[in-house]
Amino acid sequence: MSKDDIYKNLTMLGGDTVQPQSPEEAVLERVPNPQQGTPYAIRFTAPEFTSLCPITNQPDFAHLVIDYVPDQWLVESKSLKLFLTSFRNHGAFHEDCTVSIGKRLVDTLNPIWLRIGGYWYPRGGIPIDVFYQTGEEPKGVWIPEQGVPTYRGRG
Repeated sequence: MSKDDIYKNLTMLGGDTVQPQSPEEAVLERVPNPQQGTPYAIRFTAPEFTSLCPITNQPDFAHLVIDYVPDQWLVESKSLKLFLTSFRNHGAFHEDCTVSIGKRLVDTLNPIWLRIGGYWYPRGGIPIDVFYQTGEEPKGVWIPEQGVPTYRGRG
């Protein structure tokens, strides 16, 4: 498959797109992994992730770190950005947002391995950190620590 062929089914990249109003409406696009068979890790960091509290409708903010080892598929980054942004009007608890994002990526990509760390900023004085991982880290792949320190405030 030529490099041009792997991008032929993308609908968002290089054009105008409408912001999805919910995670359910958002489309995650994928492309064939041109380095299939070579073990390597990919990291996406979203330091300004926003969602809504499902009870109060107040905004919640998180720093997300998504690491995965691809198999046949890569996530197309513009579709990932639009998917993550679709949570801005979505009411869900921190745990549900974090785990749902991880599971949606797994369903779309079927990666060798994936983990997501959701480092949520305090509301009501308590930060919440949520972690989801599909299994043990694969051997022979360098996967750095996520590098997000525990929230300390003035601590």
